[in-house]
Amino acid sequence: MITTADPVGKWKAMARPSLPSSLDSTLPGISREVLSVSMEPKYQCQQCKEILRKPFQAQCGHRFCVFCFKQLTRVHLQSGYTIFTYLCGYVLGYFQSLAFPDNAARREIDSLPAKCPNDGCSWSGTLKEYEGQHEGRCDFERVKCEACQGLILVSEKDRHNERECEARTLNCKYCKVTFNFKEIKAHDEICQKFPMQCKDCGKKKIPREKFQEHIKSCAKSKSACQFSEIGCRAVVDNGKQQEHEQTSVMEHLRLMLGVLSSVRLRAEGGGEWQEDSGLGLYRGPEDAPPAGAHAAAHNAGRGGGPGVQQKVTALENIVCVLNREVERSALTLEALSRQHRLDQEKIENLSNKVRQLERTLTMRDLQLSESEQSLRELQFCTYDGVFIWKIADFSRRRQDAVGGRAPAMFSPAFYSSKYGYKMCLRLYLNGDGTGRGTHLSLFFVVMRGKYDALLKWPFSQKVTLMLLDQNNREHIIDAFRPDVSSTSFQRPISEMNIASGCPLFCPLAKLAGKSSYLRDDTIFIKAIVDLTGL
Repeated sequence: MITTADPVGKWKAMARPSLPSSLDSTLPGISREVLSVSMEPKYQCQQCKEILRKPFQAQCGHRFCVFCFKQLTRVHLQSGYTIFTYLCGYVLGYFQSLAFPDNAARREIDSLPAKCPNDGCSWSGTLKEYEGQHEGRCDFERVKCEACQGLILVSEKDRHNERECEARTLNCKYCKVTFNFKEIKAHDEICQKFPMQCKDCGKKKIPREKFQEHIKSCAKSKSACQFSEIGCRAVVDNGKQQEHEQTSVMEHLRLMLGVLSSVRLRAEGGGEWQEDSGLGLYRGPEDAPPAGAHAAAHNAGRGGGPGVQQKVTALENIVCVLNREVERSALTLEALSRQHRLDQEKIENLSNKVRQLERTLTMRDLQLSESEQSLRELQFCTYDGVFIWKIADFSRRRQDAVGGRAPAMFSPAFYSSKYGYKMCLRLYLNGDGTGRGTHLSLFFVVMRGKYDALLKWPFSQKVTLMLLDQNNREHIIDAFRPDVSSTSFQRPISEMNIASGCPLFCPLAKLAGKSSYLRDDTIFIKAIVDLTGL
């Protein structure tokens, strides 16, 4: 054991050589599960107990991952200890210069057989290939979601973050406020920009902040008649208030006349009037002032002021004028009613014409759609029994097949002749049946055609299927003669028969790397129908 009076000062004064940059690593050892064989102790890191990654050997002979070795020395540097004994009591700490990269052990470890530890992944190779080509790139690797802490596949990380994570954050599409997905319902209840629907008029997409304003001005919202103060009990739509007032003029006048009559009877009973902004307000005998004041008021009225009888006469004249206005309004209303009926007839006629035009437009759209479909078929179809199918965007389509979103795809139709058999191809990019996950599966399909009644059945022509080598050297070819007893080759009674062909058509391994069959993310499949005997 080395000691010193001031060990910290002494060792910090020494030069501390750094690790070679080629051995810099931010990862600890490789998981034991990667090995296809049992792990020997010499390949184990003394710190993390996993397989050595870029092994570093201390002078004592013990091996560490370069990451683990740096962590050990850093921990003891930060803690202030300059001398650190590990396992055999050998000194580490600042003595990185006493350790060296163990390239011999690294070569041995690189050559060890490895397999991917992730469920569902069939990758295998050496540890060097795993570390350089597969680690961190496996579609079946599960990682922890930073938001919800759940384990998810790497290939599904984007979809999880965008659509599935319960802890993801969202921006309200109405007010742009950021909130947690779990709070979406609570936010919708308070969002001032959230679109609402008026139950009265049916109008949609009214922002919550303007909803109360809309209710007040909505033509179909109901409110009490403004003559409710004199006894009208009608509650009508805001937009029909004027119509109600026009149709209920007589009723409103009767109510007003009743109020005036009541006022007149009370006045004749001995009450008094007080002026208030030009309106006569009755004050009954029980509210009369003292006798002296009453006598003074009576004498003042007899001195030339207008009496109660004069006011009643003036109100009766007003009622006569209102009656004449009512009659005039009734004539106007009748004329408006006639015009309204004429307008309704015009609207009905125009509505019938619009419906007829809509039906015509729908028929034209249907005819146009059928014409476009026929044009697409004519663009790709052939009439000599030979068909070449170009499949672009191969990688995306294959991922869709692996994920089960689109396991199979159909080619455009082609024909043995202009009036001959109608056929197409069916391709499984991740295999089907015995070829699932390992091969491309290619099948031949007999389709129902317009001239099937004139053709010979069952279909018995030889069929050759090819995956074209884009260097024109070695095409992958498979051929078969139809089994005439199979329903796949009888005259079709539905749109197409059951597909028949080659589930093990082409190993998927031949499309990996720099394959001559896959260029620019595109493959070409060729079908040849032997026309001999037709």
